Amino acid sequence: EVQLVESGGGLVQAGGSVRLSCAASGFSFDDYAIGWYRRAPGKERERVSCISSSDRHSYYAHFVEARFTISSDNAKNTLYLQMNDLKPEDTAIYYCAADPRGGSFYEYEYTYWGQGTLVTVSS
Repeated sequence: EVQLVESGGGLVQAGGSVRLSCAASGFSFDDYAIGWYRRAPGKERERVSCISSSDRHSYYAHFVEARFTISSDNAKNTLYLQMNDLKPEDTAIYYCAADPRGGSFYEYEYTYWGQGTLVTVSS
């Protein structure tokens, strides 16, 4: 059974940093694509960043603007999202997601989802 459990969210001031973690089980990062989405209050869910297992490339949404870095520890089956220079508009629930098809989230919506972790950025 695929399980994804996010952690690391909380309240942070604008300009601050947060590192999110996603503990995964039931699959290998070598075989699944994995990434982060977010849903801001009153908005639709949007893509943030992902790692494709097919080409091992990292993808980022345009709004990241080099502020966020995605990484993984395959030995621990854990995905991370380091977020720096946070802005109030980054306030959202951040979701970890994975897909056995292995491609980037620009190709298709990912299949498996965590429950999310809330990041609140105060101005």
